[in-house]
Amino acid sequence: MTTYDLKITGGTLIDGTGAPRRAGDLGVKDGRIVDIGKCDGDATQTLDATGSIVTPGFVDIHTHYDGQVSWDPDLAPSSIHGVTTCVMGSCGVGFAPCRPDDHQRLIELMEGVEDIPGVALAEGLSWDWESFPQYMDSIDSFPHAIDFAVQVTHDALRVFVMGERAAPGSIATAQDIEEMRRLTREALLAGAVGFSTGRTNNHRTARGEATPASEATIPELAGIAKAFDGLNFGVLQAVSDFDMDDSRFDEEWDVLEKMLDAAGGRPMSISLMQRDQVHTQWKQIIERAEQANASGKTLRLQVAPRPIGVLLGLGATFHPFMGYPAYREIATLPLEERVTTMRDPAFKAKLLSQEHVRLSGDGSSIPPLADHLLERINIVAMRLYRLGETPNYEPDPSTCIGVEASNRKVSVLEAIYDALLENDGQALLYFPLYNFTSMNLDNVHTMLTHPLALPGLSDGGAHVGTVCDASFPTTLLSHWGRDRDRGRIELETLIRMQTHDTSRFVGMTDRGTLEVGKRADINVIDFENLRLGPPRLIHDLPAGGARLMQNATGYVATYVGGVKVTEHGQLTGNRPGRLVRVGQA
Repeated sequence: MTTYDLKITGGTLIDGTGAPRRAGDLGVKDGRIVDIGKCDGDATQTLDATGSIVTPGFVDIHTHYDGQVSWDPDLAPSSIHGVTTCVMGSCGVGFAPCRPDDHQRLIELMEGVEDIPGVALAEGLSWDWESFPQYMDSIDSFPHAIDFAVQVTHDALRVFVMGERAAPGSIATAQDIEEMRRLTREALLAGAVGFSTGRTNNHRTARGEATPASEATIPELAGIAKAFDGLNFGVLQAVSDFDMDDSRFDEEWDVLEKMLDAAGGRPMSISLMQRDQVHTQWKQIIERAEQANASGKTLRLQVAPRPIGVLLGLGATFHPFMGYPAYREIATLPLEERVTTMRDPAFKAKLLSQEHVRLSGDGSSIPPLADHLLERINIVAMRLYRLGETPNYEPDPSTCIGVEASNRKVSVLEAIYDALLENDGQALLYFPLYNFTSMNLDNVHTMLTHPLALPGLSDGGAHVGTVCDASFPTTLLSHWGRDRDRGRIELETLIRMQTHDTSRFVGMTDRGTLEVGKRADINVIDFENLRLGPPRLIHDLPAGGARLMQNATGYVATYVGGVKVTEHGQLTGNRPGRLVRVGQA
């Protein structure tokens, strides 16, 4: 008789508690860790982890797989970056509850806010649900590679309860609020991990409209939050740009804090980043969060480990020539034909002599930021970089396209034009939007090392044609734990943050550490060789939709409940993942 189902030997254990690394084996039986240290028994499977670190599986608390989870069992890229549990339903956008007449409305909402092709959602979503518990049953009806949890999303909830009245800026009645509270409580008792809301002007539907809940009032937010009263589980999540206006910062902060006050002691997380427009606001957020915690509340700050930016390319959602008349004439051609045309010197001269047309505005899902960038292209080019085959997310400012244009004595637009045609038109340019005001990540270091910080904001499953930030966990370890010349962070700390801290925040106490009795969600990582590959466009969404995919080397194996789901960065086809029903655990 074998002692273990799985034995991992010879590795260096970093157990997620923050304790110093140590040599040791792991023994796994029935999906749980049963032995740590010297495991002498026989095993059905043995993995030699000599030269590798062994960590808990990563818990990503900010993803948008709400649609993808209903048709895709693999949940990549997250599953190939060491994530063994992801939390969906962030920023207030999702697909449940939903009446049949509102399917298209929620599709357009997700398409606009999270840059997921509407045709892919229309073809891929099964829509075999109406209530939130039915949605949970639907997505848990077939196996997945990794575990996942869901949050009730404010926009979908508001549309379900208020119908056509759920327009941005509309006031919910007392009856509306009571019904939203009742449905949220129902979802929590069915196992939802929490409730999320979005309050940012940057989020627009595919029709260019503000999101339904973006201007919800304090009575509405506080009324919904009372659904948590008496529960010992459940979290709140909010995203806000605080109106990009320092004069209204305190007013907006008070809105969120009153929602937190009404939640009966349950914790909240909000996004923390540095925006150029209000470059010191992140410090205000930290200060107010510290005050909230000092008064007895639990408020944590989700932090990205690198700049929050966009990838520009001829096959991506955005690039600088979308608004030029000459390009618009060829925009619908296959990439190969567009590249051939753009390599014609006459076409190039024609396009570069034109003025761009405005892309955003009423009826357009393209954010005003796109036009703003085009109007300031010479400034933008000073922060625009080739991503290349070995992505560098803290690039040297001297390598930017603007400096290149100056050195070549060509216009910025011509330098961008030439760069986008590289690699047969598949080249990607990286534009760090947030967290890069100082042209380095020193401020991100301050954010990450703050006691209230949680790794987050990966947006896995979203912005599929503009970012591939589901690779955040790999950046967190490789850049901050090994590669950065200054401000390196202890690997034990980084592992603890991405495993113990994230799992405990959302109420999952059965995972996130390598301890006897915990779930065998495990990463085996060749840390010295942990590397990110370049993002690339693939066409595997329903209806042939494209998305950015990014692989990594260095992940020797990832286990979910003791079952190997990846090996050397490739999915194995094993699918032990299930919906985590937090309140029913």
